[in-house]
This record gives sequence, structure tokens and C-alpha cells, in this order.
Amino acid sequence: MQFQSVPLKSVTIGPQSWRDGTVRSIRRAERLVQQTRAGRSGTCSRPRSSSAAAGLIPQRSDGTAETNEDKTAEEKCGESRDSIYENKLSMPQTTGTMLRAKFPSASQRTSVAPFPPTSLREQCARASVAVAYEYMRMVREVEGQLRRQAGMVTQEGTKLEKERGHLERMLRSLKDGLTVNRRSSEWRTRRPALAETDRDGADYLLLCERRELAQLKQDLEGALRNTLTQLQALGQSSKRLLDCASERALVLELLPHSGSAGGHQGAAQTFTKTDPISPFTPECKQALESSTLTVNQSHLLRENIREMLTSAIARQKAAHCTVNDGLVKKVAETISLQQNLTVASAATRQAVFRKQREINCIRHSHNRAQGPEYSGDILSREKLNKPLVQVYQRHPGTQLPEGAHLIQGSAVLRRCLMSAEGELARLQRARLQLLDDQRGKSAAAQVDADVIRMRRQQVDRRAMPAFLQQGACRSQLA
Repeated sequence: MQFQSVPLKSVTIGPQSWRDGTVRSIRRAERLVQQTRAGRSGTCSRPRSSSAAAGLIPQRSDGTAETNEDKTAEEKCGESRDSIYENKLSMPQTTGTMLRAKFPSASQRTSVAPFPPTSLREQCARASVAVAYEYMRMVREVEGQLRRQAGMVTQEGTKLEKERGHLERMLRSLKDGLTVNRRSSEWRTRRPALAETDRDGADYLLLCERRELAQLKQDLEGALRNTLTQLQALGQSSKRLLDCASERALVLELLPHSGSAGGHQGAAQTFTKTDPISPFTPECKQALESSTLTVNQSHLLRENIREMLTSAIARQKAAHCTVNDGLVKKVAETISLQQNLTVASAATRQAVFRKQREINCIRHSHNRAQGPEYSGDILSREKLNKPLVQVYQRHPGTQLPEGAHLIQGSAVLRRCLMSAEGELARLQRARLQLLDDQRGKSAAAQVDADVIRMRRQQVDRRAMPAFLQQGACRSQLA
């Protein structure tokens, strides 16, 4: 209810300065009353002394001055009522904010009462709960980020563990390859002849394969050591992240798992600023950064391992195929030589038979040139004491050349016989050597064929992933 004072009489007794001082005092009191009672709903009416002051103020005949003051007072009262209603609806987030809203500074103290309301304790408690829930929500986001990063680290560790398995499988394959190479070299020493045991191109290829496999084994062992070290780093990083997440989760026991305290689930935040007393501590930031660096290093290591495995498979296959091709060429060369030896042996055998017939003819001629062994078998025309020869030889120098020719022919036949027998012996020795060499070539070809069969059976049993085999094939084609 608005009270209006009775206007004063227009009779002026005192001086004008006395009246003006009184009016100023009344206006000052009105301003103070408006400032102190603006925060209350019942203070929107004008004070009791306002009409009196208005009666003291000279007014126009249309009353415009009083109407403007009423409008200004009503507007101020409406604004103060709206601000009070909004302040009641809005809940302060912190106690400091609530106290600043309830107890403003002197420059802002225009429409708020200089004393707290009766619900200050409840509002402080609600503000504290809101602060705690907000802290818990932020801690939950930090914990979720830490656990997601730990999951990524675990996933990267699983992938790196698979690559470690591939490395170990490849190392076993290389060890089997070295064993096969050593057995191949040992088997090739079983070739019978001394000429077949000399070092040849196949032995050089086996030596090159051994060096290549040893180099690949050394490189992959170094990569395996790096992989084990990286797996340990990933395990430590995951443990550190989970420890930080467990430490952060100590304040999440009273926070519901579904939804937030305010009924709104916000999106995950990316924390950049750290504070030892904030939800995102420097330890959490360091753990996240170190885990990210470790994951990147592990990714690069997996790519290097994949490239090394692909290159190792291609190089191992190339060395294996090169040695096998060399051994196949060696077998083909040995078989070709064996065939040539067979032809040469047959030709030598024919030459032996021809030389034997020639020797038989020479021996027969020599025997005929020697004459009969019994003197009764000599024909009359062959005797040198027949009457015609005796009459012819009565004069000196009339000796017949028959005896000298027989002696010379017998000597020539003897020399031819000895030469033919020597040639026959050489032909027989050459044929025996050809036969021996032929048997050696056959045995050597059999040994090399067994080596090739053993290498194909042993090396082809290794099992490598299909994608690595395809990558090795693509690298060989490129």
C-alpha cells in the first residue's frame, strides 16, 4: 500500500534558503531509502516523504515533474525486481561467486541489500557440491583420456607383438636355411673322385648364400632386440597411464556412471594447461606425451620391421634360388660331361680293338719274317745254300741282299710291334680313366641331385605370412 502525505500549505513563512535546505535533505533521504529498499519486493512504491517533498517543490500546472519522477521510480523498481528474480533462478557455481553476487563492492552496491539472505548456508552447500561435481566430471574426462591412451598403447603393443612373432619365425627360417646350407656343403664333399671334390661355382654360391643368411640373421636379431626394448617401453607406458588413471579415479566413487551431476554429458575436452591441484596434473600430461611418443616410435619400428622382413624374405629366396639354379646347372654340366665321357669311352674301346687287330697282324708278319722254327719246314727256294746261290757267290761282292732285307724287315716289324703295344696300353689306360671319370661324374650328379632335393624339401617347409610373401614377390618384380 502506497502512502501519500498531505501537501503543505502554500503559505510561506520562513526564508527561501531555509526551505531549499529542507528540500535537499528530503531528496537525499529519498535516494537513500530507494538504494536500501531496492532489493525488496515491497519497496517499489514511493516513500511516504516523497509526496511531501513533491509538495514542497514548485510544480507546473500540468503536473509533468511528478509524472516523470513516478515513471523513473517505477522503471527502477521493475529493473530491480527482474534482477532479483534472475538472481534467485540462477545458481552460483562457486562460493566466491555467490558471495560476490550477494556482497558487491561499494561501486556496484545499488540494488542489493547489504546483508545475506537466510538461505546462505544452503546456497554455499549447493555451490560446493557443484564445484565438487564439476571437478569430478573433469577428472572423469582426464581418466577417460588416460584409459583411451592406455588402450591405444596396448593395441600398439599387440601389433608389435605380432611383428615380434614374425621376426622370430623369420629367424627360425634363417637358422634352418643356414643348417640346410651347411648340410649341402657337407653332402657335396661325398663326391667320390678327387677331381669332383675340388671347389667349383656351386661351392662359391653356397658360400655367398651362407654369408647372406648370416648377415640377414644379424640384422633381424638387432631388430628383435629393438622390438623387445620397445615392448618393454610400451608396457611401462601403459602401466604409467593406468596408474595415473587409477590415481585420478580416486574421487569418482560418488559420481554416477551414466550422465553427469547436472544431467548433461558434455563432450570430451582436450586439456592443455596443467596444474598440480587441477584434474589435469603435470604427471598426466607427461604420461600422455611420453606414451604418444612411444606409440609413434613403435609405429615406425613396425614399418621398419615390415620392410626388413619383406627384404629378408626376398633376399633369402633369391639366394636359395641362385644356389639351386647353380646346382642344377652343375648337374646338367656333369651329365653332359658324363655323356661325352661315354662317347669317348666307346671310341677308345673301338680304337683298342683296332690296335689289337693291328698288333696281331704285325706279330703275325714278324713271325713270318723270322721264318719257320724247324729247318725241315724251310722251302727249297728259301734256302741260301742252294746250287744257284753258291755258284753266284763264288766271286767277291756278289752277296745276295735277301738276308739283309730279312734282318731289316724283322727289326722294323719288331719296332712297330713294340710301338703298337705301347699305344694299346695307353688306349686301355685312357679307357679305364674314362670309365672311372664316368662313374665319378655319375656319382657327383647323383649327390648334387640329392642336395637339390634336400634343399627343396627342407626350405619349402617354412611358413611365413601370406602378406609378407606377396610383399617380397612385389619387391622382386619391382
